[in-house]
Amino acid sequence: MPAAIITEQPGWLIRAARPEDAEGVTTLVNLPGFRFGTLRLPYQTLEQTRHWLTTGVNGVNGGLHLLGLLDDQVIGQASLHRSAGRRAHAAGIGMGVHDAYCGQGVGKALLAELVQAADQWLDIRRLELTVFADNAAAIALYSKLGFEVEGTFREYAFREGRYVDALSMARLRER
Repeated sequence: MPAAIITEQPGWLIRAARPEDAEGVTTLVNLPGFRFGTLRLPYQTLEQTRHWLTTGVNGVNGGLHLLGLLDDQVIGQASLHRSAGRRAHAAGIGMGVHDAYCGQGVGKALLAELVQAADQWLDIRRLELTVFADNAAAIALYSKLGFEVEGTFREYAFREGRYVDALSMARLRER
């Protein structure tokens, strides 16, 4: 997939993740705000990131891993993981944005690229995600791009000393 320009701000770019992005991705995923919205544990190592990028989702079973960049700095990441077998029509999405760039269109641009790839290139009918119930900004973004809440996972994850709920959201491609 060719690089796409993020139109909200000049100089921003979206492209496929590469193994040589490991340092930038490691910095991103270890930011406190980024981690707060994900299931990641603190202190992900460079080696863990390298392994993930090397054996990751790009081109594997219709998966996709995108990065948002500003002047070669990783400011966002988003992944699509296609299901298999009788669920080959579905894919899960995970994403996050650099703490300093939240609310500036990076997440919207990354998610729009994943939705476009799912609809136009991968023939994925159902996109699924899980989001913490207290992440109002992410829920609003997902809703704007056609995701709907399908249910609540009570006490879904342990985060910063307490259990938090999560929402199951999905988007069905129109036929």
